[in-house]
Amino acid sequence: MNFVERITNDINKESKMKIHTTNYTDTFIEVAPDCPATCGEVPPTNENAKTIASIQFEMIEKHPYQYTSDDILFQVYAERNDLTKSEYKQAREHFFSKGQPCFRSSPLTKRYGWGIHSDKDGKIAIYGCDTTEYKKKSSDTTLKVIKAMRSGK
Repeated sequence: MNFVERITNDINKESKMKIHTTNYTDTFIEVAPDCPATCGEVPPTNENAKTIASIQFEMIEKHPYQYTSDDILFQVYAERNDLTKSEYKQAREHFFSKGQPCFRSSPLTKRYGWGIHSDKDGKIAIYGCDTTEYKKKSSDTTLKVIKAMRSGK
């Protein structure tokens, strides 16, 4: 049983709340068609607080294939809301009790030129849109290839 299944089982035992997920498996999310970046760009950091993009980038870039989409999106929520570790379990249950936007709407895929690969276990890594690996993933017939959402109409 993988990490996501264990968490989901634990939560479902304690609650009858429906649990949503943003995780994909064997999927590659290409950059949005209107993405202005021509290569993978490191998101800028804000002096006062980390941005959503910078938190996502740092976690995935430093730890490829270690976290799922759910793990990263929840960690962004936790950091931006100053949650303590002791609050994580209940907060995570509440966070995923309603649908959350997936990485198709992430600034990494929409603005900064990063493709997101989810492996068979739902663990993710990023690839700059100008890299050979990005091109390989985009044309890999064993993966479900989808585009990130456009920023505009």
